[in-house]
Amino acid sequence: QVQLVESGGGLVQAGGSLRLSCAASGRTFSSYAMGWFRQAPGKEREFVAAISRSGGITYYADSVKGRFTISRDNAKNTVYLQMNSLKPEDTAVYYCATRRTLSRGSYYTDDVGYDYWGQGTQVTVSS
Repeated sequence: QVQLVESGGGLVQAGGSLRLSCAASGRTFSSYAMGWFRQAPGKEREFVAAISRSGGITYYADSVKGRFTISRDNAKNTVYLQMNSLKPEDTAVYYCATRRTLSRGSYYTDDVGYDYWGQGTQVTVSS
Protein backbone atom coordinates (compact mmCIF):
# COMPACT_ATOMS: atom_id res chain seq x y z
CA GLN A 1 0.00 0.00 0.00
CA VAL A 2 1.30 3.44 -0.96
CA GLN A 3 -0.14 6.68 0.30
CA LEU A 4 0.38 9.87 -1.67
CA VAL A 5 -0.10 13.38 -0.35
CA GLU A 6 0.00 16.35 -2.72
CA SER A 7 0.69 19.91 -1.65
CA GLY A 8 1.59 23.25 -3.16
CA GLY A 9 -1.59 24.14 -4.98
CA GLY A 10 -3.22 27.55 -4.73
CA LEU A 11 -4.37 30.66 -6.52
CA VAL A 12 -1.96 32.41 -8.86
CA GLN A 13 -2.20 35.02 -11.59
CA ALA A 14 -1.62 34.14 -15.20
CA GLY A 15 2.09 34.05 -15.93
CA GLY A 16 2.93 33.03 -12.40
CA SER A 17 4.49 29.85 -11.03
CA LEU A 18 3.68 27.12 -8.56
CA ARG A 19 5.52 24.01 -7.44
CA LEU A 20 3.50 20.96 -6.53
CA SER A 21 4.92 18.25 -4.30
CA CYS A 22 3.75 14.69 -3.85
CA ALA A 23 5.10 12.80 -0.85
CA ALA A 24 4.85 9.01 -0.86
CA SER A 25 4.83 6.62 2.05
CA GLY A 26 6.74 3.36 2.07
CA ARG A 27 10.28 2.23 1.40
CA THR A 28 9.98 1.27 -2.25
CA PHE A 29 9.43 4.66 -3.85
CA SER A 30 12.23 4.06 -6.33
CA SER A 31 10.31 1.03 -7.65
CA TYR A 32 7.54 3.25 -8.98
CA ALA A 33 7.20 5.34 -12.08
CA MET A 34 5.29 8.52 -11.26
CA GLY A 35 2.80 10.68 -13.06
CA TRP A 36 0.88 13.90 -12.70
CA PHE A 37 -2.66 14.22 -14.03
CA ARG A 38 -5.27 16.95 -13.78
CA GLN A 39 -9.02 17.30 -13.98
CA ALA A 40 -10.82 20.54 -14.71
CA PRO A 41 -14.52 21.02 -13.89
CA GLY A 42 -16.71 19.25 -16.40
CA LYS A 43 -13.75 17.61 -18.13
CA GLU A 44 -12.13 14.20 -18.05
CA ARG A 45 -8.90 13.62 -16.22
CA GLU A 46 -5.92 14.20 -18.46
CA PHE A 47 -2.24 13.35 -18.44
CA VAL A 48 0.19 16.14 -17.58
CA ALA A 49 3.67 14.66 -17.02
CA ALA A 50 5.42 11.41 -16.19
CA ILE A 51 8.82 10.37 -14.91
CA SER A 52 10.66 7.07 -14.84
CA ARG A 53 11.77 5.26 -11.71
CA SER A 54 15.27 6.64 -11.93
CA GLY A 55 14.12 10.12 -12.85
CA GLY A 56 16.24 10.06 -15.97
CA ILE A 57 13.35 10.03 -18.43
CA THR A 58 10.43 12.44 -18.47
CA TYR A 59 7.50 13.02 -20.78
CA TYR A 60 4.97 15.85 -21.05
CA ALA A 61 1.62 16.59 -22.56
CA ASP A 62 1.92 19.00 -25.46
CA SER A 63 -0.17 21.56 -23.57
CA VAL A 64 2.45 21.93 -20.82
CA LYS A 65 5.68 21.16 -22.64
CA GLY A 66 8.24 23.89 -22.10
CA ARG A 67 6.35 25.31 -19.11
CA PHE A 68 6.16 22.42 -16.63
CA THR A 69 8.98 20.29 -15.25
CA ILE A 70 8.56 17.00 -13.42
CA SER A 71 11.32 15.77 -11.14
CA ARG A 72 11.78 13.38 -8.25
CA ASP A 73 13.95 12.90 -5.21
CA ASN A 74 14.01 9.20 -4.36
CA ALA A 75 15.83 9.88 -1.10
CA LYS A 76 12.87 12.00 0.02
CA ASN A 77 10.15 9.83 -1.55
CA THR A 78 8.85 12.91 -3.32
CA VAL A 79 7.94 13.88 -6.86
CA TYR A 80 7.59 17.51 -7.93
CA LEU A 81 5.84 19.45 -10.65
CA GLN A 82 7.28 22.89 -11.30
CA MET A 83 4.72 24.93 -13.20
CA ASN A 84 5.79 28.16 -14.87
CA SER A 85 4.02 30.59 -17.19
CA LEU A 86 0.68 29.39 -15.89
CA LYS A 87 -2.44 29.99 -17.94
CA PRO A 88 -6.11 30.09 -16.92
CA GLU A 89 -6.61 26.84 -18.82
CA ASP A 90 -4.22 25.15 -16.37
CA THR A 91 -6.87 25.52 -13.67
CA ALA A 92 -7.70 22.06 -12.36
CA VAL A 93 -7.29 19.62 -9.52
CA TYR A 94 -3.86 18.05 -9.90
CA TYR A 95 -3.23 14.45 -8.89
CA CYS A 96 -0.06 12.45 -8.56
CA ALA A 97 -0.05 8.72 -9.11
CA THR A 98 2.31 5.78 -8.88
CA ARG A 99 2.80 2.72 -11.02
CA ARG A 100 5.04 -0.10 -9.93
CA THR A 101 7.38 -1.18 -12.70
CA LEU A 102 10.46 -3.33 -13.19
CA SER A 103 11.72 -1.01 -15.90
CA ARG A 104 13.97 1.80 -14.75
CA GLY A 105 13.49 3.73 -17.96
CA SER A 106 9.74 3.51 -18.57
CA TYR A 107 7.13 6.20 -18.11
CA TYR A 108 3.37 5.93 -18.49
CA THR A 109 0.79 8.36 -19.85
CA ASP A 110 -2.35 6.24 -19.51
CA ASP A 111 -4.04 6.68 -16.13
CA VAL A 112 -5.50 3.16 -16.29
CA GLY A 113 -2.20 1.55 -15.34
CA TYR A 114 -1.52 3.59 -12.22
CA ASP A 115 -1.95 1.81 -8.91
CA TYR A 116 -2.24 4.54 -6.29
CA TRP A 117 -3.49 8.11 -6.39
CA GLY A 118 -3.27 11.13 -4.13
CA GLN A 119 -6.25 13.16 -3.00
CA GLY A 120 -5.48 16.03 -5.35
CA THR A 121 -4.53 19.68 -4.92
CA GLN A 122 -6.41 22.59 -6.46
CA VAL A 123 -4.60 24.94 -8.82
CA THR A 124 -6.46 28.07 -9.89
CA VAL A 125 -4.99 30.50 -12.40
CA SER A 126 -6.70 33.87 -12.70
CA SER A 127 -6.59 35.95 -15.85
